[in-house]
Amino acid sequence: MAVEAPTLLIFDFPARPPGGPEQAAQMHALAEDIATEPGLLWKIWTASAAEKRAGGAYLFATRAAAEAYHRKHAERLGRIGITGIEATYREVVEPLSRITRAPIP
Repeated sequence: MAVEAPTLLIFDFPARPPGGPEQAAQMHALAEDIATEPGLLWKIWTASAAEKRAGGAYLFATRAAAEAYHRKHAERLGRIGITGIEATYREVVEPLSRITRAPIP
């Protein structure tokens, strides 16, 4: 039986302008919550002030874990009025990624 490769989930969506200390505290709490997500190996946060976009690249142990998180996060973003969410899934090609020092456990 083949072992499932980790799945990369990439989120990209319109970003709100940066806020003050209250928003920073909310983002810190969000990061702590995301860190407990089942199957999450790591997340890289992304932003482009010029394009007014934000998101992240997430590595999950399985496609099922990535899909479960996708549903949860899209709902969370929708509750705060963020639309135009783009999500992409990619399987990780481990042998080549290891050669180029990818942080794969």
